Amino acid sequence: MATLIENVDLRNRNSVFADRHDAGRQLAERLRQTVGPGSLVLAIPAGGVPVGVEIAETLGLDLDLILVRKVQIPWNSEAGFAAVNMDSDLFVNEHLLSLLHLSDEQIEQQVKKTMATIEQRNLKFRQKRPFPDIVGRSVILVDDGLASGFTMRAAIAYVRKRKPDSVAIAVPTGSADTVKMLLREVDTLCCLNIRESYPYAVASAYRNWYDLEDEDVLALLDKGK
Repeated sequence: MATLIENVDLRNRNSVFADRHDAGRQLAERLRQTVGPGSLVLAIPAGGVPVGVEIAETLGLDLDLILVRKVQIPWNSEAGFAAVNMDSDLFVNEHLLSLLHLSDEQIEQQVKKTMATIEQRNLKFRQKRPFPDIVGRSVILVDDGLASGFTMRAAIAYVRKRKPDSVAIAVPTGSADTVKMLLREVDTLCCLNIRESYPYAVASAYRNWYDLEDEDVLALLDKGK
């Protein structure tokens, strides 16, 4: 079981962060005493990038992206029934999938679309650079929140294959059930705002919530260089 770092004063509260940048800076302060100087921050685009940039900049750490993505429900682009990573490892929300009655052809089509998006992002955001060598290195996986956790599970699997020394998750906010599930899969989990309410929405933790465009991500990555 992983070490859990949270801010108990923020438990079950909404609107606790001004925006993702504010949340990233608060996370960095919580991580300051536990993170080694050679750690690598891997941010999940798009929402995890401003959080990751603030952590890396505040703590003087290297930053890169880990490209994982939810597999969208065909008629609802805001929701996903699975997640996939750059190795094409698929993590399926079996309960949700059983309710959707998708055909095998529909599932395959959605997975292919998702992998194509990952490839496009690898070209646009990373210029297809080789993934950093993380053998024996401490890795911090960053996103703007944990809802179902399937996207983060895909990120953990990708990193674990590459033999890091340790894997940590750093997120501003998360569902209590998802935090409990992911504690079994990493060494440290830092989530400042854990909420037990249902339904859970990542956006509810932020006073200023907005969608990030590709141009926003590129500008943040340029700032973080």
